[in-house]
Parts: sequence; structure tokens; C-alpha cells
Amino acid sequence: MEQAKERFVCIHGHFYQPPRENPWLEAVEIQDSAFPYHDWNERITAECYASNSASRILDGDSRVMDITSNYAKISFNFGPTVLSWMELAAPNIYNAILAADKQSMEWRSGHGSAIAQVYNHMIMPLADARDKRTQVVWGIADFQKRFGRFPEGMWLAETAVDLETLGILAEQGIKYTVLAPHQAEAYRALGTEEWTETEIDPTRAYLCKLPSGRSITLFFYDGPISRAVAFENLLDSGEALAGRLVGGFTEDRDWSQLMHIATDGETYGHHQKFGDMALAACLNHIEGNNLARLTNYGEYLELCPPAMEVRIRERTSWSCAHGVERWNSDCGCSGGIQGWNQQWRTPLRASLDWLRDRLAKAYEQKGRELFKDPWQARDAYIEVILDRGMEQSERFLAQHAARELSKDEKIMALKLLEMQRNAMLMYTSCGWFFDELSGLETVQVIDYASRALQLAEGIVEGNVEKAFLDRLKEAKSNIPDHHDGLWIYQNFVLPIRLDLVKVGAHYAFSSLYEEYDEHSQIYCYAIAKEEYTKFSTPDAVMAMGRIHMASEITEEEACLTFCVMRIGSHDFKGGVKEECDPGAYAAMREEMSGAFDKGLYTDLVTLMDKHFGTHSFSLINLFSDEQRKIINQIIRQNMEEEIASYQEMYERSRPLMEFVKETRVPVPQIFMAVAQPALNEALRHAMSEDEVDADQVRRIVGQIGSWGVAIEEPGTEYFMRRHLEEMSGQLVQDPSDLKLIARMQKYMDLLNEIPINVVLWQMQNDYYQLAKTVYPEYLTRSAGGEEGAGIWLDAFRKLGETLRFNLGAVLPQA
Repeated sequence: MEQAKERFVCIHGHFYQPPRENPWLEAVEIQDSAFPYHDWNERITAECYASNSASRILDGDSRVMDITSNYAKISFNFGPTVLSWMELAAPNIYNAILAADKQSMEWRSGHGSAIAQVYNHMIMPLADARDKRTQVVWGIADFQKRFGRFPEGMWLAETAVDLETLGILAEQGIKYTVLAPHQAEAYRALGTEEWTETEIDPTRAYLCKLPSGRSITLFFYDGPISRAVAFENLLDSGEALAGRLVGGFTEDRDWSQLMHIATDGETYGHHQKFGDMALAACLNHIEGNNLARLTNYGEYLELCPPAMEVRIRERTSWSCAHGVERWNSDCGCSGGIQGWNQQWRTPLRASLDWLRDRLAKAYEQKGRELFKDPWQARDAYIEVILDRGMEQSERFLAQHAARELSKDEKIMALKLLEMQRNAMLMYTSCGWFFDELSGLETVQVIDYASRALQLAEGIVEGNVEKAFLDRLKEAKSNIPDHHDGLWIYQNFVLPIRLDLVKVGAHYAFSSLYEEYDEHSQIYCYAIAKEEYTKFSTPDAVMAMGRIHMASEITEEEACLTFCVMRIGSHDFKGGVKEECDPGAYAAMREEMSGAFDKGLYTDLVTLMDKHFGTHSFSLINLFSDEQRKIINQIIRQNMEEEIASYQEMYERSRPLMEFVKETRVPVPQIFMAVAQPALNEALRHAMSEDEVDADQVRRIVGQIGSWGVAIEEPGTEYFMRRHLEEMSGQLVQDPSDLKLIARMQKYMDLLNEIPINVVLWQMQNDYYQLAKTVYPEYLTRSAGGEEGAGIWLDAFRKLGETLRFNLGAVLPQA
């Protein structure tokens, strides 16, 4: 029953990152622009997703009073593709998000704060009916697997909407979705005939009746406040945000009002630094002062069912003033770089639509031979995506195959389904959102198209790839050197395209630097070592072998023979072929090992051409992370002497330069060029010692200040942060270690003397955990007269003060 005149507040965060995985590896490779993090998923997780799972509430002196999960108190959705990455790459944050949803159910009358999302953020009004349905079905299944319940609501990518999409949501059991206020065309009281077309009041729920006879509830967020949060610095103050929300209530309304906003979740910490803390302060202020009741959409819907009906404006979204043209044409919605246009959007979408339809036709024709119902099989394929084990694939095929399939037919069936998965991933909305055709996100969707085309080989008639590229060529880049879609495909996409032979080349070259077990894993490929031999001298190393490898995605397999070598520090050559004849391998090994033993390196290249037809593989064939790892190793080996010489030159020249400085003669730039790397290296080394020499650190910091040398950020900050977090993690494992607490205290005291701001988020989390669990035990032990407990308490309290905790608020008995 509706509770009259009650006031509700709901803040929705749309947490989403586009899929960034290399389609051939099913993994995110290193992205230099995210430095010092490995990739953008990792960086945004650190800056936003993690901080919202444990956000600080500060007192007036900027000391931590409490640490709280924002997710448990707001409404939120996470994109399935970023959650699949997070489950493996950031499991603690992933589990904290799931736990927050469970907590919200306890607080919100059994209604969880998490809602689902259409699977890979496809712009639904621009999709065909089959893709719309699969996006919803996959989004629901992904949510159920992760959150352990059916989702009440579902977020539409960019809130882009049409009636067909709403119909599919309702058909699949979704109760509600959230839209922008301008997406409402008209509304009326239920049971009345006259429609009102004035701006909609966002403080209530609305029922949308659908052509199918079904209906779905729609919530229209408050536009001005949402914009102020996203673009007008309202997050500068949590209390100001609370004031705007509460200020939206009025006595003129005769229903229980819902003040609610919706923004990108990344606003809270990534787009706006410390935005998560402003959000936490806002929620704390509203709740602590009883200004309104915090809720989520599911709870509000149960308490206050719709009394009004609404009609929507079809083919509209929250981020394009022209409907959904931002993902279809040069509508003017972009970052607005002067002189650039987005005319490439239309031919890019037309090319992908053409490809989608060709692949769908081939899928249906070939799929009828293998599946009971090809499209039902595609909808159900999410079961395999969520569990890539071979057993799950076998269960899936047993359930959906039209008959018992041969080994080759199983591979064909999986390739068909993967072809369809990549054909949907190529519509991820970020491919059209920004300015440039050759941008990271747009190249990513073309990568997915390339993978779909590769999987279609032998399935689709004719030269589909050529026909696709003829169309893609019509998409023109704003950067003259990048020409058009064809050039981008040839120069950015094809170089990362893989087959089993190229994966074998990676294994071969990386084996020069690391030892592989008999059975090993390289991303989504399983590799069994049949034979392997490595030869080394101070000047060169050579490896050869036979391996059996298989894709865990499509179950395609091959047996490969390889020989690779490194001459000197960085001259790599190698050959790989799809053949596994033990006799031929033995003959090759004898011939090439003989030449290697004699140091006949030039002859080895000739022999490689003889046995492999070419030595066309090199270090460039390594996947990005391993390539970077090996190149960095080579650089370190070659630069260690240079770094040492920098430090020697600095120390040798410093007394003279100090004299020069005193005379006010300009210090030579060559000395400053030496001082920068020498002092930064000295600082990192000194701060990484198990027992840090405080006097030495102070000397180095003094010299950094004296010479005006810049500390190399963010690399040095990241280095020190990780060192601190390692100590903090050790303390969680053994809280009684007083020596460790003393080391941490000493490290923190030194950090306060270094001109660098180290992020203490994880360390504060660990301290907070110990304060809530271990600290009370020591209080009891101290009260019982245990002498050592008092010493521990003093050390722990001092560390808390250094970490900027308000111990009186966090630890009432402190």
C-alpha cells in the first residue's frame, strides 16, 4: 500500500566499459594510454569501481570517519562485459559489488539495487529484432549467474529506446527501465483518455502499455540535476548534491515523490576525482539527517505502483539531441574537434549491417543442419560464454544439436556461434560515440568484424571480406595518414589477427625466456608439449620443438613444428609450420643443432628457410604483453650499466656542481639530465628496501629539492603505493606483527617528507578492516592486563592517525 507523502531519493549509476578484449585472445592487452595501469579497465576500476565499493566519509578536517559501499545505497547496473573482466582481474572488487547488492536487499524490502543491462551496449533501436532479443536474453542470463537472482530492471544502452525493445523487455519478465525526461512524449492518468504533452514530472513511476498487450514501468530521471552532476561540478560538495535532491520535493504533489537521477557511474571517481566521496557524503547527509528515504527502483515500484500512463518518443536516447543519430550519422554530437566530421559513421554502420545480414543468412542455413533451432541455440549460447569449460560446451551441444555431431561438426557449430557473438560485439555503441574512425573504440568494433569474417571462412559463399572492405573504404578518417576504413583494417586490424600458427609462434619465441610445463595455457589456447629442446651460448639461444594446440573457444586444433633463435640481444628469427612428423623433426634438430654448436649463425638462417620455407616470424609476432615483457627485459639488461654510470656521473659531478650553484653560474643542462634519472632511481631503490634507511631517503629527497628535479609520476607513486600495499596485506594476514607496524609507520612518516601524493586507498581499507575486527580483541586483552596488548594498541592508533583516520569516529573506544 502506498505510503502517502513519503519522500524517496534514488541515485542510479550506469557503470560500463566497452569490451576491450583482443577477439583472438579473449583478453585485454596492455594499453599504454592507461599508464601506470595495464589497461583502461584496470585504471577505471582503481579510480572508480573500487573506490565506490569502499568510499570514505570525511570529517571537517578531511579525516576518515567511516568507509562505506555506495553500491549498497544507490541503484546501479554494470555492463556484463566489464564484469566478466573484473571477475578474473579484480575479484575483490567484483565480490564487493555482488555483496553490496545482497546488502541492499536487506535494506530495501527484498529489492536489490543492481539491475541488468543489454549485453554489449548495443543501440537497440538500430538493431534488428533478433539481436535485440539476444541482447536482452544474454543480459538477463549474465545477471542471474552473477547476482543469483532475476533482475527486476534493465538498463538500455544510452537509454536508446523504441517500442519493440520495450516489448522484448516485458516479454522476458523485466519490470522497468530508466529513461531521460525528454524521451516521454505524453502522459495521462490511468483510465483517462486525454493525453498531456507538457514536460513530464520525474518524481513518480509511469506505466507504458505496449502493442503486444503487455506493459512495462518507466522511470524518467531528473534531467537538470543529472546534468549538474555530470557536467556542472555539483560533485564538488556532497551536501550540495543532497541539497539539490531534497530541494526538488514540493508540497504541491499529492503522491510519494521519488527524486532520482542517473549518470555514468564513472562520474563518481574517474571523470571527477573524489566523486565517490561526494556521493558517499550526499547519501550519508540525507540518511543521517532523515531528509528522505533512500530507495531503489524496485522498492519504490512495490510501494508506489504507477498511477499514470506514458507514451515514449521512439528512437531517442539520453546523449543525442537527434534521437539515435550519434550512432548512425554526422549529427553534430561529438567531442567537437575543429575541422573534423563524423561522416564515417554512416558507411561504418552500413558496412556492418551488410555483413550482419550475410552472416545471419549463412548462420541460419548452416545452423539448420546442426541445431534444432539456430536462433534458440544462439540465445542459449550465453551458457557457454559464462562457462568456457569444455564440459559446458559438450552439454550445450548435446542439448541443442539436431543430432549427434562429429568432431568436425562440433567445431563448425561453435564457429557459427562465435561468428554470431562477434557479429553482435561489433555493434558496441562506443564504436560510434567519439570523433574519429581510427580511435581505439572504433577500431575495436572493426576487430570484432574481422574475427567474425575469419570464422565465416568456408561458411559464407563468395569473397565476403573483400565485399565488406569495399564498403568500409567509404568511411573516411579525419586523420590524413589514416585514410579510410580499408587502410585502418589493413594497418590496425589485420596485424593482430591470429590463427593457430601465429599462436604457435608466440609460444616458440616466449619459450626462449620462460619455461613452459608439459601442458600450458596461453590466453584461450591450450598447449601440450610433444618435444622441446633449447640451446644456449653467451651470444645466442635457439629453441625448437613440436606442440599440439587447441582453441578453448572453437575447439580447433593443430600440431606444429617450430624453430626460433635469438642472436645477440635483439635479433630474432623463427619458422613455424603446421606439421608434426617426428622423423622430419629429428632430422631438422640434428642439422640445426650441429650448425648452432659450431656458431654458424648465418647457416642457421639458410637451414631455417630449408625446413620451414621461410624464417618470416620474429619478436613482432609475440602478443603485446609478452612482447613488452621481453623488450623491457632486453632494455633492462642493456641499460643497467648506463643507469649505474648516470649515478656514478652524478655523484662524481655533484660536489663541483654544488660549488657552481653557489657561485650563481648556471648549472650545465647535461648535469641536470644526469641528475633526473639518477635521483629517481636512487629514491625508488631506497624506498624498496625491507629496512628503509631514513637518513639516506632524506638525503635523496633533499637533493631532489635542491636541484629542482621532478619526481617521475605516476610511475614512482605507483611503485611506492604497491610497496605499501604489500606491507598492508601482510599485516592483515598477521595483525600481531609489531615490527611490521613499525616499518609501515616509518614508511608513512618518510612519505610525508617526499613531494608526492601516494594513494592510500587499499592501505586505509586494510586498516579499517583491522580496526573493526582485531582492534576490539586487543582492547579486551589490554583491559585484562596483557602488557603487550597495550603496546600494540598504541602503535596501531599512531598508524591510524598517520593514515588520516578520525579514530574517535571509527573506533569509539579508541
